[in-house]
Amino acid sequence: MHDEQLLRYSRQIMLSEVDIEGQEKLLASRVLIVGAGGLGSPAAMYLAAAGVGTLVLADDDRVDLSNLQRQILHHTDQIGQAKVESAANTLYRLNPDPRVIGIPRRLGDGELAVEAAQADVVLDCSDNFATRFAVNAACVAARTPLISGAVIRFEGQLAVFDARLPDAPCYHCLYPETPQTDLDQSCVRSGVIAPLPGLIGSFQALEAIRLLLDLGEPSTGRLLVFDALAMEWHTLRLRRHPRCPTCGQPVADT
Repeated sequence: MHDEQLLRYSRQIMLSEVDIEGQEKLLASRVLIVGAGGLGSPAAMYLAAAGVGTLVLADDDRVDLSNLQRQILHHTDQIGQAKVESAANTLYRLNPDPRVIGIPRRLGDGELAVEAAQADVVLDCSDNFATRFAVNAACVAARTPLISGAVIRFEGQLAVFDARLPDAPCYHCLYPETPQTDLDQSCVRSGVIAPLPGLIGSFQALEAIRLLLDLGEPSTGRLLVFDALAMEWHTLRLRRHPRCPTCGQPVADT
């Protein structure tokens, strides 16, 4: 690291759990963020600020006025721009160190498999179950840790899935079938309070740094649910589903 980087990351390097070795590891890391909206905004900004070396952002949307209430990567003068272009502009103004790779389209299964395999950690910041299932399948196949976030109205969810660990559950274990509940709706249909995506997305960034630097106790096997109206966290224990179609053991023919 050069002198400017030592100063930029000095408050992080002060931490004995990080130190120069950890900061250099962050600078050498690659994180895939699927979705540059409400969750992806704070996640990308904090990972860029922390010095993660390569950020890959995948999003096929363009900035709309209605996004600006919660999607802090984007600004009024960027309305109409591709979100990945707007995001890259914001991130480079925040920190010119990281390499930001914008993918302005939905990732097909093949491209998603390649990106998941190249990443050290994947953040699912999408807003629909089809994408979540596809991202999960790619991460299980590549054995890449996945940090999943979701928000709706006044409720947030956070979970870490790590296929490198024996008997660890995956996202498909949590939702064996596509839910037909209100949680399957996006913020466009159901609304969301402005700071909530910031909170959950920030926790996704924190979990990513914890995984990249192997800090603290693993969060796998837990679903954290935040009730913003009651200001309460609830923890649900997750187990691997033995017949999960994504990570479970195949059933032998008889």
